[in-house]
Amino acid sequence: MVQIRAASSDDVSLLATLNHVVHDLHQQHRPDLFIDCPETDAVEAFFRTQIADPSVTVLLADGTEGKALGYALARAKNRPGSALMHSDVIMSLDQLAVVPEAARSGIGAALLEAVREVGRAAGCRRLVTDVWYFNESARAFYQAAGFSPMSVLLDQPL
Repeated sequence: MVQIRAASSDDVSLLATLNHVVHDLHQQHRPDLFIDCPETDAVEAFFRTQIADPSVTVLLADGTEGKALGYALARAKNRPGSALMHSDVIMSLDQLAVVPEAARSGIGAALLEAVREVGRAAGCRRLVTDVWYFNESARAFYQAAGFSPMSVLLDQPL
């Protein structure tokens, strides 16, 4: 049985540990962008700041015996309108991580649904996320969850 709960400042050490699940993959594929072995204090400070931000929701998935199986970090964003685009209120899923031993067990889906609920409660009209091109399992997960491509971000060294 999985329980999804809001993370607190008491959880920053746990979140920093869980962050390695995704960060290590990102660093492996894009060492030009992602720090190799980020300092624990800095990662904990990052999560402490996120938890304190009222626009941010950090959720933890606890399994049996309280073992953390994953987390999600999402933020509500107001996008002002312009001459070309409608204004919008969106929920941006910035991070989602599930420990490898719990992959494909419904933890990610439970976290995603909890983020959707938070977004609906905040008056958001849509949920958006981005995925690195090399993260094929994440892309498959989001497509299976009903996401569709919205834009493509390209980059080039100068």
